[in-house]
Amino acid sequence: MSQHPSTGPAAQAATTVKRTSDYEAYIFDLDGTVYLGHALLPTAGETIMALRQKGKRVMFLSNNPTHTRQDYARRLTGLGLPTPEADIITSSIVMVDFLRRTFLGPIPPIFVIGEAPLKHELRAAQMVLSEEAGEIGIVIASFDRTFAYRKLQIAFDAIRTGARFFATNADRYCPVPGGGEPDAAAMIAAVEACTGKTVEAVVGKPSRYMADAVLGALQLAPERCIMIGDRLETDIKMGLDAGMGTALTLTGATSEAMLQAATTRPDFVLRQLADLLTG
Repeated sequence: MSQHPSTGPAAQAATTVKRTSDYEAYIFDLDGTVYLGHALLPTAGETIMALRQKGKRVMFLSNNPTHTRQDYARRLTGLGLPTPEADIITSSIVMVDFLRRTFLGPIPPIFVIGEAPLKHELRAAQMVLSEEAGEIGIVIASFDRTFAYRKLQIAFDAIRTGARFFATNADRYCPVPGGGEPDAAAMIAAVEACTGKTVEAVVGKPSRYMADAVLGALQLAPERCIMIGDRLETDIKMGLDAGMGTALTLTGATSEAMLQAATTRPDFVLRQLADLLTG
């Protein structure tokens, strides 16, 4: 493990804790950090279990809205990491909270460019989904492997007649074994290109909405928490902006060469998650 100087006031606040083992809460990204596909990454399981045994708080944070919190809890439990739903925060759940805070009155009908799990979370929150452009008040762009021209047409018509435009996340791709899958950034770009409208808010990492959600769940000051992830532009940026400690793991989307070329500097760099226990 190596330590890197960070930049900016938020990063300076985060470095008040000098060792990775000194934090009270450990916030983990999932894809590319804890697991890849259907397998835990090396040392991930034993590291997280050891942190729990030491009395540390452990939370999981995912931009990926193609699974519900129940799905993630089942996956982690099946991989040997028993995890309650309450310890998982997704961009879908943050979107629900964002909409409730943004629309203080009734929430207008929503059109979702996304998959069934996101729609499930919105319906579970008593929100109405629609594919009728004339009644749609909100368009949400998300990771959608069922994206088709018809969906783009509905979004186009709705936004051109006044619907507001939000997104769950802006990841360019989702890491999978052997490569990646185009993610929500592609859906956002398609809608922006044809409507000329820029997405108003993206609620997933690195946004303050996601940071506020996890800090609210933990009820801890940011400097007592460390964000661990494999992406500089989402995981590490969110942690730095929020004043948390940050640790980049080289097990996923970011290589050492990419890190050296980047301007975003994490507080710590991990070859494997077990480095958290010894730093």
